[in-house]
Amino acid sequence: MKAIGLMSGTSLDGLDIAYCEISGSYTDAKVKLLAYGEKKLPQAMKERIQQACSIQESNVEMICSLNFELGKFFGDAVNAFLQEHAINAKEVSFIASHGQTIYHIPFDHDDVMHSTLQIGEPAEIAYRTGIQVISNFRTMDMAAGGQGAPLVPYADYLLYTSKEKNRVLLNIGGISNVTYLKKNAKEEEISAFDTGPGNMMIDEAMRIYFQKEYDADGEKGRSGKVIPELLSALMKIPYITQQPPKSTGRELYGRQKVQEIVHSYADAAGEDLVATFTEYTAKTIADNIHAFLDPMGTVEELIVSGGGAHNRYLLTRIQSYMNGCSVLTQEDLGFSSDAKEAVAFVILGNETVRSHYSNLIAATGAKEKVILGNITPAPRRRP
Repeated sequence: MKAIGLMSGTSLDGLDIAYCEISGSYTDAKVKLLAYGEKKLPQAMKERIQQACSIQESNVEMICSLNFELGKFFGDAVNAFLQEHAINAKEVSFIASHGQTIYHIPFDHDDVMHSTLQIGEPAEIAYRTGIQVISNFRTMDMAAGGQGAPLVPYADYLLYTSKEKNRVLLNIGGISNVTYLKKNAKEEEISAFDTGPGNMMIDEAMRIYFQKEYDADGEKGRSGKVIPELLSALMKIPYITQQPPKSTGRELYGRQKVQEIVHSYADAAGEDLVATFTEYTAKTIADNIHAFLDPMGTVEELIVSGGGAHNRYLLTRIQSYMNGCSVLTQEDLGFSSDAKEAVAFVILGNETVRSHYSNLIAATGAKEKVILGNITPAPRRRP
């Protein structure tokens, strides 16, 4: 069957749309990317999302409205994508939408319950496209005692396990996450978690200092100088040395944190802040891999996807910490760095419609394997 995956990540660089053909389930699943597209978020919408993610700046009316506004945006983006690629909506079995994460609380604390919120109303998507939608993939895992993240490692396990090589899959979006696949790995042997920031802090610094959405090919990071005392302070954030399973997001590494740093380092050059955040991202990725995945140095390939795969300077800095391990991108394997997560949600959606679990207990910490996602039916009977 054919399906569409939607991914709108913490980097807020836009909506990724992957149209795939998929068959089978679990280890028999076969998926092929047929078409891929991106739809940039309007600047005003992006700013409202950033506000909505902030405890200080958000309110319930804003989040309520944004949920439907994003759903409309997602649905309209899918329709434009279908038209652009001459795809008949009747051929699409489902749309799997991750949604836009507004807040993520992986653990209970004080009077706050572990929970997560992704918006982008699935009824809006289903109504506008006439296609059933699968959404809210994280919530069932959290109900089962997990952190609801990371979820992509399930797809990594199905697609990238090798008989010959020990591999780490690294996705650098707003947040960086890793999946360790030792050769011939069994499901219970998979390790996966968020390592810390990906593009998030770099992008925020670029917006503040250079009015750019990202550091194209690492140009600013390459031209700046790392601020040693700031890097040292960032490395002391407890998340970096926290044992997996673990997950994080804007709550720790978002706009508010970067603005606090910019205020504290008011005399520093913008290039130096970008260089420091780039170094911090590279070092936290490598430190987490060495500490929790590969203390013996047996990983042969680190395969990078996400927007960060286009930042060659960041990849160079990661390579410098990886002790001879080959750092590759999805393109080096003939795949797409940008489409990877959207394709992964097609795989997760496929498991949902087949009533098969798709959480990895080793990655999320859930008490049991559960079927993920809420299904919103197509609003009208198809002819």
